[in-house]
Amino acid sequence: MDFKDLITQLGQRAEELKEHMPTEEATKNALIMPMIAALGYNVFNPTEVLPEFTCDIGTKKGEKIDYAIMQDGKPVILIECKHWQQDLTLHDNQLLRYFNVSSAKFGILTNGLKYRFYTDLQEPNKMDEVPFLEINIQELTDGKIEELKKFHKSYFDVDNVLNTASELKYLGEFRNVIHSEFQKPSADFVRFMAKQFYHGVLTQRVMDELTPLLKRSIDAYINNLISDRLKVAMQNEKAEEEKDEEKAQKGETQAAEVVTTEEEMEGYYIIKAILSRIINPTRISYRDRKDYFAIILDDKVNKTICRLRFNYASIRRVSFNWKDRPEESIDLPNGDINEIYKYESTLIELAKMYE
Repeated sequence: MDFKDLITQLGQRAEELKEHMPTEEATKNALIMPMIAALGYNVFNPTEVLPEFTCDIGTKKGEKIDYAIMQDGKPVILIECKHWQQDLTLHDNQLLRYFNVSSAKFGILTNGLKYRFYTDLQEPNKMDEVPFLEINIQELTDGKIEELKKFHKSYFDVDNVLNTASELKYLGEFRNVIHSEFQKPSADFVRFMAKQFYHGVLTQRVMDELTPLLKRSIDAYINNLISDRLKVAMQNEKAEEEKDEEKAQKGETQAAEVVTTEEEMEGYYIIKAILSRIINPTRISYRDRKDYFAIILDDKVNKTICRLRFNYASIRRVSFNWKDRPEESIDLPNGDINEIYKYESTLIELAKMYE
C-alpha cells in the first residue's frame, strides 16, 4: 500500500472511530500513533519516537510533550496531542513554549484529525505563531498529501522542508489576503484598482460608487473562470468517455487500476431502485472509471444520469449530469450513502430528460 492509500485509509478510519474516543489517550492510540507510523517511524522504538519527551521550561522542570521524533539522538519534530474534539487554537502557546527550549526545527499540534505544522521562519529558534501547513485527514487533497509526504522518514530533509515551509507560509498569506479582499474590498484595494483606469480625484463619493462595482466585477470574473474550467473539464471527460466507448465496442478491457468498490455498488443499487419506478431496470447500467463511477441508461455514455465520486477519504460526492447546464455536485452528509434517497426527484427528473 502506497503512502497516499495509507493516509486516505487513516482519514476513513478517523470518521469511523472518532465517536468512540472519549479521551486524549484514546485519540493518540487510535489516530495519532498510526499517523506517525504511516510517516515511516517505528512508534515502539524510542530512538525514533520518544513519548513523554522532557522539556525544561524556565523554573518548570520535567515538563513533557507527547512525542518527539528523534534523529541522531536529538529531537527534530515535537508533537503535542489533544483530544479530537478540542479546538487547537487554544493550545498553540503550549507547543510554542516547548519548541523554544528544544533543538527541534518543527512542531506539530494535532487532535488526530487536524495537523498544524510550525517552524521558526520569522525569528530563529522561536516558533512562528502561524502554522506553515495545516492538514485535515478527513479533507485530503493530492497537494496536501504530497506536502505531508515530505515528513516521511524516507524523504525527510530539514533544509528541504524549511524551504517548502517558507513558500507555503507566504502562499497561505497571499491566499488569505486575496480571500479577504475579494469578499470585502478594502479602501486601499479599491484605490489601487481604480487608479488603473480612473484619472480623476478619488473622492469618498467616487470610492463609494466604485467599491460595490469592484465586488461585482470580481464575482463575475470568478464565476466565468469556474464556468470555463467546468466546460473544459466536461469536454475532456466526454472525450475520455468516447474513447472508452470505442474501446468497449472493440472488446478492449479497461486499465487494471480501476477497482469497483462495495460502496459504489451500494450507491448504484440505490439509484437503480429509484429509477426502476419509471424505467425498466434492464436499461440501467454503470461504467466504472478511475475517478468516478457513472450510472447510465441504455449502455450509452451520452445518457449518463449521474456520477459517484467515492474515492477520496470520507467524502462521498454525487454529480448530476444535466444536458443544458453544468454538472451539479452534492456531498452526502457524513458520507452516508443512504442520503441518496433524498435526491429521488432529481434522479427521476434526469432520467425523464434522457427519455
